[in-house]
Parts: sequence; structure tokens; C-alpha cells
Amino acid sequence: MSVSVGHHRYSFQEYLAVEEVSTVKHEYLDGEIYAMAGGSVLHAALSAAMVAALHRQLGGRCRVYSSDLRVRVRATGLASYPDVTVVGGAIETDAENADTVVNPTVVVEVLSPSTRDYDRGEKFEHYQQVPSLAAVLYVWQDRRQIEVREKADTAWRASIFASGATAAVSSLGIDIAVDALYADAGAT
Repeated sequence: MSVSVGHHRYSFQEYLAVEEVSTVKHEYLDGEIYAMAGGSVLHAALSAAMVAALHRQLGGRCRVYSSDLRVRVRATGLASYPDVTVVGGAIETDAENADTVVNPTVVVEVLSPSTRDYDRGEKFEHYQQVPSLAAVLYVWQDRRQIEVREKADTAWRASIFASGATAAVSSLGIDIAVDALYADAGAT
């Protein structure tokens, strides 16, 4: 849902002002502000399990952030809140807002039925424009499945890992056991 009224286009600063007073998170793109749908119990549990799994395996090599961290794609202007964000090295913030990161190494999206196509399609096209981004992980809610999209030179390759498999994230040098992640989230 867009909060735009008439033909008014919001600046990034106006978007930030909306975010300051809002009780829900919004995405921002091309002067439009879009309310993000609230997640399910399973969505929240999978996000938390992924934060824990990444934190455990990465030690102090990278910082792992929850969905409270806003990420902006400089090339396209998209501002979003990935479910999990990993930043390797020093954090770079947006020139217009010190609480917005522009150099994620990995982002994780827990897929909701209503946003799955957008997350894996148009939103991924934006993420591909982030020079520091090495991988995007998609975690399904309706089946035990993790998709890992990693940048190899200039192209992206996708691998799907189902129940019983271990998702390799070579850009981070880690492996995530699919069944263990879902078990940690309390998924049946």
C-alpha cells in the first residue's frame, strides 16, 4: 500500500520523517512510500533463527542485524528492511541518513506468500545494484527450503537447498543446515 496522496512524490527526507513517527515500517522507492505487511509468527521465528545461525557461525568476522536495520540501494534509491542483514567490514551509511546502511554483504528475506514474487523478482533486481552485496538468501515459510543467490564475477547464480540439505553460502564461508534452521524456528 502506498501512502502517496494524489501525485505528490516524497523525498527521502520526507520518507525518513514518516518512519520517525510511524508504528509500522515502510519501504521507499521513486518518491513512493509503501507500508510493509506485518509478519507471521513463523516469519518472525525463521528470521530470529537465521540471525542466531549467522551470528554463531560468523563469530566476530561480520555483524549480523535484525529487520530493524534499514538498507538503501544507492543506484536505485530503494530503502528497505531486509529480515536479516550481514555487513562485513566497516559500516557505510547513507549520505542522507546515518541510520541507513548502504554496504550489506548478505541480505536474507523470509518469504511471505504475499511478497514472494516481489522479493525474488523486482526487489532482487534492486539488490543486484549493490556493489558490496555478495549473496541474497531466501527462506520459505510454506516448505523447508532455502535459496542462495550468490554473485560470481558479474553474474548471479542460484542454488536451492531443501529438507535434508545444507545450504552453502560460500561468500561467507558458512553452511546452514536447512532442517536445523526450521527446527530452531519451531517449524513442524
